[in-house]
Amino acid sequence: MIDLLIFPFGGNSRETLLAIQAQNMLNPTWNVIGFIDDNEQLWEQSFCGVRVLGGRSAIHDFSSAQILAVPGNPENFYKRADIIGLLDIPLDRYATVVDPSARISVDAKIGKNTVLMANVVISCSVEIGNHCVILPNTVISHDSVVGDYCCIGSNVSVSGYVSIGTGCYIGSGARIMDHLRISSGCLVGIGSCVIQDVPPNIIMAGNPARHVRKVR
Repeated sequence: MIDLLIFPFGGNSRETLLAIQAQNMLNPTWNVIGFIDDNEQLWEQSFCGVRVLGGRSAIHDFSSAQILAVPGNPENFYKRADIIGLLDIPLDRYATVVDPSARISVDAKIGKNTVLMANVVISCSVEIGNHCVILPNTVISHDSVVGDYCCIGSNVSVSGYVSIGTGCYIGSGARIMDHLRISSGCLVGIGSCVIQDVPPNIIMAGNPARHVRKVR
């Protein structure tokens, strides 16, 4: 089995552990050593029997372990690249985790440090970048591309030929029409229906989705 550390100790990380446990039940693959988090108040907490070992120094204490870094929420999604970059480890040390209930086309491409959770569907000729999190029951339809450092919520429907740029956050229940481009650094609000291209660093929300404001 492959030793694994999960960073940080948050909602995405705990849900990722559930995907790992489901995979291990079918085919023992991952030995989860523990969570790591820079918040000392979280040290020694645990979830499903897996403890928070301490801060990021554990990356070097367990130098042979692979790393899964899944930070991100609507408040700080635009910092994901910086947060992950501060771990300062090579790309080939990152793991990729796929829940066994996910359905992935044989010609799809999935990046490193990417997590596909329960019942995710990745259709034909889809490309998912590095450092992405896709939450349960989301469908990415044919010929769509998801850039690096994206978080895509649960029950999202991405139609065919959609391009989602680097560092985007797509809220749960969102719908994205075919042949659209969501530019880098954007947030699409929960339950929104996107029917037009979205320029960079914009928050879009509503049905149909409208420009709310700049991200920052």
